[in-house]
Amino acid sequence: MTLARELRQLLGPEAVAEDAETLGAHGGDKWFANHPPEAVVFADTTQQVSRLMQFAAKEKVPVTARGAGYGYVGGCVPVCGGIALSLARMNRIKEISFADAIAVLEPGVITAELQGRAREQKLFYPPDPASLKDCSMGGNVATNAGGPRCLKYGVTRNYVIGLEVVLANGDVLRTGGRVHKNKTGFDLIGLFVGSEGLLGIVTEITVKLLPLPPARATLSAAFEKMSSAAAAVQAIFAEGFLPSSLEIADHFTLEAARRDLGATIVAPGNAHLLVDVDGQPETVRLEMEQLRALVAAKHPNKLEIATLEADCERLWSLRREFSNSLRATGLTKLNQDIVVPRSRLVDLVEFAESLQHKHGFPVAAFGHAGDGNIHVNIMADGYNRDVSVREKVERALDELFAQVLAWGGVITGEHGIGLAKKRWWPEATSDVARDLHRRIKDVLDANGILNPGKFLD
Repeated sequence: MTLARELRQLLGPEAVAEDAETLGAHGGDKWFANHPPEAVVFADTTQQVSRLMQFAAKEKVPVTARGAGYGYVGGCVPVCGGIALSLARMNRIKEISFADAIAVLEPGVITAELQGRAREQKLFYPPDPASLKDCSMGGNVATNAGGPRCLKYGVTRNYVIGLEVVLANGDVLRTGGRVHKNKTGFDLIGLFVGSEGLLGIVTEITVKLLPLPPARATLSAAFEKMSSAAAAVQAIFAEGFLPSSLEIADHFTLEAARRDLGATIVAPGNAHLLVDVDGQPETVRLEMEQLRALVAAKHPNKLEIATLEADCERLWSLRREFSNSLRATGLTKLNQDIVVPRSRLVDLVEFAESLQHKHGFPVAAFGHAGDGNIHVNIMADGYNRDVSVREKVERALDELFAQVLAWGGVITGEHGIGLAKKRWWPEATSDVARDLHRRIKDVLDANGILNPGKFLD
């Protein structure tokens, strides 16, 4: 009996697919790698997931869970075949409580939908990955997703206060709840958030919500040099400001946006700075007046302020299109979400430029200047068809990660290790840390069936 037939008997015919198109669509994410599973299971309930894992544990069948498939590191590629478990149908927001300031939801809920539903009740879910209109909350939990607003508000882990998790043997764990403070035993929530599907399958998420800030303002500035933009960043912090978001972009990123979106949309210059503040209307007005004067003193090519929500979103739409504009170049975009100490911001951009000159392919850098999480994108021509190009990229990444680690940085801030960074996992961690990871994995997944083939193997 085939695996798909056994699964249909277990879960019902509507829950299982094995046609080539569906298998291919569930074999990868936004990274280039793809490996089709033997069958795809579309779960509707926690009970279905539990029955599936009991079966998989008994038969020792690999199970790779996935949400919307918008990851950048091959984290949901079922490299060992087996079952791709789609949680996309588990997309219900079960509750939003203003009184408790929480939301209870399933992992397939799209991030922007949660934010929109929360706003209707004057509540606020801050984490805002660039793909928020497409990525799922389950994926956000798996990677501990961040986004521009994490400078002021923190990342996904800071908002998850309750989880329901199906373990590798089918047991259902409920940890945390709807209270905003909880110190009952070990931090099991923190263990599962960011675990990339290697320790359990999240089937319900409870997040805390904040009061919705009634006012917002955005500053957009273009500079001739990246060093000028970085100087503005340092000046903002030196004066005691904590923006909700603070983003920069380099020359290649801006040029790609000019070609893709039109030169009139992107201000002239080789560096771009985007600053957001939020809060009470009078506070936001005063802060933005001071920020405007501070940034203007750095002599930008263009300076623009928005105070209405629609105008702020217009300025931010450029930032959210950077990745798509880079893909529109026709080059393979290899996104490295490295993090360096904030003082190394200019050093990082200059080092990325040196890689471009040394190895002969463009490098685009943009991202979260406020916390040092800059997305360094190697733009390679022929990456998927030319082994020599891939080898050259690997050598460049060896140099990039070695330098980042030497500066006291890390090789991933929000995308995770997955497959893309598996090669550099040993360099980025200690023997003791890797051994502890392995022992935790062995306790929770003794047969190694959850998302096998990733960085722990």
